[in-house]
Amino acid sequence: MYTKDAIRFTLATAEEAVLSSLKTIQDAPTAFPTANGGCHPLWVMGHLAFVEGVAHEILSGGENPAEDWAPLFAPGTTPSADAAKYPTLDEVRARYTKFRQKTLQVLDGLSEADLDRPTTKQPKGLEALFATPGKSLLTIALHQIGHKAQLTDALRSAGRVAQTVGAGV
Repeated sequence: MYTKDAIRFTLATAEEAVLSSLKTIQDAPTAFPTANGGCHPLWVMGHLAFVEGVAHEILSGGENPAEDWAPLFAPGTTPSADAAKYPTLDEVRARYTKFRQKTLQVLDGLSEADLDRPTTKQPKGLEALFATPGKSLLTIALHQIGHKAQLTDALRSAGRVAQTVGAGV
């Protein structure tokens, strides 16, 4: 297996895990994962879309196409129970999917050697995780899996059975 294949597999597995959980709770997008709050499904998907946009900044040097969502979904924002403050879950999912397709197109355009070249822009404090395109893309997938846990907790909090993907994911 080549590195690009491993990255593509990791991104696809993480995406499938998140989206399958989202299907189970789409009618309760602001269900908090704990009685003390946390990151509800609508915030998680908006945040993942925003971070996918960060990946585009890092990989292509352009602007984050989701920068307009920074006040709602950037790292450090606090999820609100008021769904009216957010775009709809369908809009958030569509934007995330569009950005993920673009990420995969960028990956397709990279050579194996390109995956190890230094990036020119990294999020402050996360420079080592985004030091190369390869590390950046793997970090994006790992980040998604971390938020999958919040979706699982929101499902349980809402009395739903958590969805799993594949063997043991």
